[in-house]
Amino acid sequence: MPFATPSCGALLGEQGRGVIRFRGIPYATAQRFGQPIPAPPWAGTRDATRHGPIPPQPQSRLRAAMGDIDRPQDEDCLTLTLATPAIDGARRPVLVFLHGGAYWTGAGSLDWYDGGTLAAENGCVVVGVNYRLGALGFLAHPDVSPGNLGIADMVTALRWVATHIASFGGDPDNVTVIGQSAGAHAIMVLLTETASDGLFHRAVLMSTPPSLATKTTQAAAQDAVFLADKLGTTPGGLAQVPVPGLIDAGLQRARTNARFADATPPFIPVSDAFADPDSFIAAAARAAASRGIALIIGTTREEMHAFFAPDPAMATPDPALVAATFARLAGDAAAIEAYRARRPGATTRDLLGDLVTDDMFLRPSIGLADAVTASGGRVHLYQFDWAAPANPFMACHCIDLPFLFGNFEAWTDARMLAGADPAQLATLSAAFRAALAAFARDGDPTSPGLRWPPYRAPSRITMAYGAVIRQLGDLAGAGWRLAPHTRTEHSA
Repeated sequence: MPFATPSCGALLGEQGRGVIRFRGIPYATAQRFGQPIPAPPWAGTRDATRHGPIPPQPQSRLRAAMGDIDRPQDEDCLTLTLATPAIDGARRPVLVFLHGGAYWTGAGSLDWYDGGTLAAENGCVVVGVNYRLGALGFLAHPDVSPGNLGIADMVTALRWVATHIASFGGDPDNVTVIGQSAGAHAIMVLLTETASDGLFHRAVLMSTPPSLATKTTQAAAQDAVFLADKLGTTPGGLAQVPVPGLIDAGLQRARTNARFADATPPFIPVSDAFADPDSFIAAAARAAASRGIALIIGTTREEMHAFFAPDPAMATPDPALVAATFARLAGDAAAIEAYRARRPGATTRDLLGDLVTDDMFLRPSIGLADAVTASGGRVHLYQFDWAAPANPFMACHCIDLPFLFGNFEAWTDARMLAGADPAQLATLSAAFRAALAAFARDGDPTSPGLRWPPYRAPSRITMAYGAVIRQLGDLAGAGWRLAPHTRTEHSA
């Protein structure tokens, strides 16, 4: 049986398919609304062959595309999942995955994010992190919590990696954080915090919404008051409310904040310093450049279609709301015609999906890349274009995740993969994983046969992953902002 002996205590793992897995490793404990406390060492050998509970959460908004989550939930959830090719002194690159889910759902310990294939085939150590979600992780009020406890959980997990990963064959001086959606947004927050200095050396941001600025302390305090009112208590009394009540009140808060064609989550990191997008993007970019942290930033071609396609309100949206949304996000309601021209035969829902994809993901991601390069940093861009033939969600939010992990057997309930050719899945996944693993090794995602140069003006080259893997670019430079889907093609 495989054993590891980090200083926190001995662990019994599970070996199979060329990799050793450890599950349910406690990295911290935390009382309700309290800071994480590093887990104390344990005596004897701990059985790490089974997952612990996932953080308390409601159903995912993306279950129609990805499948649903059915796991025991508990506030005692601050654990790690780890996969390594061997327990030795090889000092392999380390990949720490921060899951998405709008800071509200998900867990690093889900089978979707099993790092076994990535570790075995690419010679790296993969770590998944469970962190607190929703009100339990991001509520902020003077009588409740300082806020950003989910971010504090991530920092504590990264400190655990720095201290113990060598005992699992990993290199603590070569750590890459990979975040998807909220996890990618969290990496931007981590970049701005000195507490994360030295804990990671490269970063991959998958489908991050850079223009989602942090929440002000005043707005966060209003959330706490709302929850308390709904639950018949005071903000300070939220510490005694059972978890189901907090989740239900959080759902009510989400409904009161909801507006047409908007995917902003109800609970996000709190900071008055970065409560506008420009300041947030500029601060994260400067920090990445000054700390020498190279980035990969990626988006999918139709991010928002996974949110809009299952929504009955989007089947035949109100024309007045559509016009108002285009006026608000594109500056002119007539901009819908430009979007219609570039997607022949599109429904209005498709056009709204394109608009919000551009506004929330693509344009601000390009803005973040421009800010990084302007600050002297290094960044590589990709767009994931692949879509399964029977997939109603197109190249949607989360579509790149199965390709990162290469564990398609865990995604059998994901309609976003419906009708896919297994051979194409395997080869595209291998190419995507090879590029990200190469980046984790030395900061250059170029892999055999596929050169991936840094993003910079005037070419602004982006790797496109789809049925054909190729380089895209916009030689006009400013054209990225004016028409972000208009790109010229370069040979790979």
